[in-house]
Amino acid sequence: MDFELILSFLRQIKQNNTREWMEENKKLYLDARDEFVAITKYVIEEVAKFDPGLASLDPKKSIFRLNRDIRFSKNKDPYKTNFGAYMMEGGKKAGKAGYYLHLEPGNESFIAGGVYMPESDKLAKIRQEIDYNGKEFVSIISQNNFKSIFKTVEGDRLKRPPKGYLEDHPHIDLLKLKSFLVVHKITDEQVMKSDFPQFITATFKAMLPFNNFLNVALQEG
Repeated sequence: MDFELILSFLRQIKQNNTREWMEENKKLYLDARDEFVAITKYVIEEVAKFDPGLASLDPKKSIFRLNRDIRFSKNKDPYKTNFGAYMMEGGKKAGKAGYYLHLEPGNESFIAGGVYMPESDKLAKIRQEIDYNGKEFVSIISQNNFKSIFKTVEGDRLKRPPKGYLEDHPHIDLLKLKSFLVVHKITDEQVMKSDFPQFITATFKAMLPFNNFLNVALQEG
């Protein structure tokens, strides 16, 4: 798994973000993409050992396209400057809590998981599960190992309590979240370490109870 090839390509596309450059360097892109697919395949196989729902995932369908959607963006660069893969049971559009790998040079890489901006009905289910079983969720995110890796649950928050909940609810800070995410930032130096693939899967394993709680909520009803 050649992480240097991936970072090198991404550095170059950041400096030469044009369709003309991409056309002239398509082999470099394809080689870097193939490496990222291989990495994603390895991660899926390793994560499936403790989260079997991922076993049937196609790594090529788990990665995001490099092309940017520029229709409504002031930034008209045609390409992203990162490779990303989202791995979850049923595929990256299944709407469940999953695992995200983001590689971007300049110390912008990170490992993340959870649910990003769920639809209103799914968000309501998560909030209901926190309302019913908040102590369990707090216990998960308060574990020393979890906190040492992810620190806290991230996401945009409502300024006021969501409908049906009071400000004095014991878990109101969690109920105000509109996303439920955990993130671990990675430096370029860490990406280049020989054990980085194993570090990815170990980090994903640490978020398993967090994802399981969210997915139980999303399955109900």
